[in-house]
Amino acid sequence: MPLVTTTEMFKKAYDGGYAIGAFNVNNMEIVQGITEAAGELKSPVILQVSKGARAYANHTYLVKLVEAAVIENPDIPIALHLDHGDSFELCKSCIDGGFTSVMIDASSKSFEDNIALTKQVVEYAHAHGVVVEAELGKLAGIEDDVNVSAEDSSYTQPEEVEEFVDRTGCDSLAIAIGTSHGAYKFTPDQCTRNADGILVPPPLRFDVLEECMKRLPEFPIVLHGSSSVPQEFVKMVNQYGGNMPDAVGIPEEQLRKAAELAVCKINIDSDIRLAMTGNIRKYMAEHPDHFDPRQYLKPARQAVKDMVTHKLINVLGCNGKA
Repeated sequence: MPLVTTTEMFKKAYDGGYAIGAFNVNNMEIVQGITEAAGELKSPVILQVSKGARAYANHTYLVKLVEAAVIENPDIPIALHLDHGDSFELCKSCIDGGFTSVMIDASSKSFEDNIALTKQVVEYAHAHGVVVEAELGKLAGIEDDVNVSAEDSSYTQPEEVEEFVDRTGCDSLAIAIGTSHGAYKFTPDQCTRNADGILVPPPLRFDVLEECMKRLPEFPIVLHGSSSVPQEFVKMVNQYGGNMPDAVGIPEEQLRKAAELAVCKINIDSDIRLAMTGNIRKYMAEHPDHFDPRQYLKPARQAVKDMVTHKLINVLGCNGKA
């Protein structure tokens, strides 16, 4: 099947109590690992491209990689989405360039300016058969071109969501309930330690999510900054020359609970990068005489596939939903 929008994906996810995985892609191995896992599990999937990824790999190369994945996986729905678009011009370029979904992130602006920019993108996107994700509330953390300090972050105000959606016409809404961008989501001072000495972040604000659900019945909600930062890969990176102390993510059981509610799309990025980087570091340390990129990228690609397989089954619950 050709690339699809997220409209049907989200309707089925909302009704079925699961979420669609949205994974950021930067190169061939990441695209292959994600879509091979989704294809084998018969899972719908969203491939995301950030502004930074377009600058790194080039719009055309990324689109062609995704088109190749569609050809290789004809039985699953795949959407191509712009992650954190920060301007009308960027969103327009992606819409004109073959994306089926775009995000306009004007959450750093005032409420009225956020509405104005989001509405502008929605009008252009809908006229071209493309859907739009918007954001209300600001997530802390650093990821690609997104950089928001903890002091500047803010939870979504549920009393604003209905007006925002009505006035913009957006198709889905990213909200802030305590997730955070990047692998360093929380400082140690924000966390507690469990019996094993592992840092545990503060719980997600499900009260905010549930209030948004009441005000936007059957409307798809999105969570950004939802990587769990598996500690086995943090240890692997550190064991083989890295330095990632106190990297901590969102507990997977909380994400599964969110997926059973109104959250239809969960963005997962850092976990893939950690698995890939850890395995590359391990391979190079164990094979110091190897120099062919195919040698170390093969286990890295498998690590991406294994990570996505785990997420699709155990966190998102969307396996078999294609």
